[in-house]
Amino acid sequence: MRRKARQRWIVAAIALALLALAAVQYLHDQRETPGTLLGLDPAAINSVALVLPGQPPARYRRHDGHWWQADGRRADDGRLQELTEIAQAPVIGWRSTAEFDVAKVGLAPPLAQLTLDGHALDFGTTAVTGPLRYVRVGNRIALVPLRYTPRPATRDAERIH
Repeated sequence: MRRKARQRWIVAAIALALLALAAVQYLHDQRETPGTLLGLDPAAINSVALVLPGQPPARYRRHDGHWWQADGRRADDGRLQELTEIAQAPVIGWRSTAEFDVAKVGLAPPLAQLTLDGHALDFGTTAVTGPLRYVRVGNRIALVPLRYTPRPATRDAERIH
């Protein structure tokens, strides 16, 4: 009987040790996860400003569930949803701005600037390592997938509204 009890205690101790190691690994992975560009919920964003090369700056406000241009005309809700979703773009990795020559990565001046509820995102060139783009957020630079790059409005969207 003693031998069986001892074996149970050993198995229980090993199981607890494995559980503790798994918890430590999980917490480490959570700390190391780069996360998203901004901690904003896209559905809660109420103001968007966009500066693209060769185009006048555009400002939008959400009112009564729809997006409106600064001049009072309706904006393309789908396009603005795409812009606000950039806040949740998955970051591949973060680096300090001091680690870069910002001109070499297209951030001096930025190729595009998107401001979501006062949080500025400066978009630079694509990375040589893959289909990623440099994005400056404050004093850090992130690498995000290219699909999270702001795009100009299409002519069809401009005519609809």
